[in-house]
Amino acid sequence: MRTLRNNGGQGRWARLGAALLTLLLALPVLPTPAGAQEPAPRRNLFDFLFGGPRYERYERYDRYEPYERPPRRRYDRRDSVIQMAPRPRSNRSTVRAAPPRPQPPVAPPAPEPVAKLENAKQILVVGDFMAGGLGGELEATFATSPGIAVTQRSDGSSGLVREDHFDWPAELPKMLGEVKPAVIVVMIGANDRQQMDIGRTKEKFRSDAWFKEYEARVARLVDIVTSQKLPLLWVGLPSFQSPSMMADAVTLNAIYRNQVGKAGGEFVDIWDGFVDEDGKFVLTGSDVNGQQVRLRGSDGITFTKAGKKKLAFYVEKLVRRHVGDMASPDLVKLDGSNLPALSILPGTPDQAIPTQPISLSDPELDGGKVLLGAAPPPTVLVETPRDKLVRRGELAPAPAGRIDDYRVQTTQ
Repeated sequence: MRTLRNNGGQGRWARLGAALLTLLLALPVLPTPAGAQEPAPRRNLFDFLFGGPRYERYERYDRYEPYERPPRRRYDRRDSVIQMAPRPRSNRSTVRAAPPRPQPPVAPPAPEPVAKLENAKQILVVGDFMAGGLGGELEATFATSPGIAVTQRSDGSSGLVREDHFDWPAELPKMLGEVKPAVIVVMIGANDRQQMDIGRTKEKFRSDAWFKEYEARVARLVDIVTSQKLPLLWVGLPSFQSPSMMADAVTLNAIYRNQVGKAGGEFVDIWDGFVDEDGKFVLTGSDVNGQQVRLRGSDGITFTKAGKKKLAFYVEKLVRRHVGDMASPDLVKLDGSNLPALSILPGTPDQAIPTQPISLSDPELDGGKVLLGAAPPPTVLVETPRDKLVRRGELAPAPAGRIDDYRVQTTQ
């Protein structure tokens, strides 16, 4: 029994000694100045269990100090702005100024419209919604021309198929009598890809009977204009994004070109202005200044502002050819009928007698257009070396003695 008691006491002292040894090993070891070059202290069991401090080495002071976490972002719901807690002092606290944003180019202001003359020539634009956009841009184009006035008479949903909605053969003669235009511009057909009522029958689009009746209606509208001896400009359909619409536009343009050409009118082909080099539909292309802009709407049918301006550019050239000098802005022809009348006062020794103003373009007021002393062009024209090279491919001989003179020289 004594032996068992002695062994029990020794076991207790052994267990107590092991516990103390474990506590001593678990305690953190403080670094000494001599151990500054040693690696950072390792975290013990208590640090992992109860979140002890982390250590980071500072090379500047050559010692280890507790690591501080960076401040967290906090969200302020009152002003919905993410704020940062103040950081410790730093030498890099300067904030760079944001670079200035590029300002968008300012479009030049549109010219102020001028008052039209009483005898200004009228340009009548008729058709569907495309004719409406064309007429608006033509009006802006000739805004500074006092001798040209543009009148637009369009119906956006009209065409040559639905005469029950708008009957162009019946309404066009009334417009001609009211406006008395000098030039007629027609753009129609974008709404005509649909069923047509012919008498009591209904013909589907693309049938032979449909095309035959459509040609007759186009010819009837053209005859209304040409019978009054008025210049006719028929603007063709542009390309469309839909392949089927694009194919139908080609077919309808062939009908317009054929019927207008027979009656002596002019067909304005705008197809190449709204396709690429391969003949495919484009949303973005070159405008009248050669810049790449958006020409068509997102639906692949309508035009943008730049597209309407390009469309009017095709028609403007032909309109100017028909109206002549009346389309020139800020120019008014002076003749004996519109010169201001000035009263001639008796002259005195210190006062000159005023005279009537003289026109610079026609001093004699006889309608002449040739300046005094102007000689007729020579009847015999001498071709320059450039003309010989361009026309016939002939190159002038090199001067004698030059390096490219290959003529054989004989010695005397």
